[in-house]
Amino acid sequence: RCPEVLKMTNQKTALITGATSGFGAAAARKFARSGWKVVATGRRGDRLKTLCAELGADRVHGCAFDMRSLAAIDTAIAGLPAAFRDIDLLINNAGLALGTAPAQKADLQQWQQMIETNVTGLVTLTHKLLPTLIARKGAVINISSVAAEKGGRGQTNYAASKGAINGMTRSLACEVAA
Repeated sequence: RCPEVLKMTNQKTALITGATSGFGAAAARKFARSGWKVVATGRRGDRLKTLCAELGADRVHGCAFDMRSLAAIDTAIAGLPAAFRDIDLLINNAGLALGTAPAQKADLQQWQQMIETNVTGLVTLTHKLLPTLIARKGAVINISSVAAEKGGRGQTNYAASKGAINGMTRSLACEVAA
């Protein structure tokens, strides 16, 4: 499906979370070089500035914020320049894995930070963008993990967060696929 998505370049805009490294940065580069406008988000503003300079400010707009801050999400969406407001594709990629000690010894604050980032931030941003995405016949891509299905030692909370993403993805598809 990705090759078809990339071909949809008629003034299309993608918002990609976690674009300061890894899959998010790679996606931002791929979409921008394929003719899309990209709103690249992440916690590390210096990396976003570098990405925007590399790909061009006319093609990529950086928004530095932490997915755990619901106010920051609101501010970022409300502050998008006119040329980047019409989001056609949301790629929920931001996430982290903390508290990987055995469950009974894991740091509860790290678990909470992971849930707030991996689940609450993703749900909040998706909810805020859904009206625009539906109106523009857009799409949502949620990045998950095989840990959601397989689990593993030291992955109790991470697997739970990714399982929540999988459940949301399936249910959202049922609700808005048409």
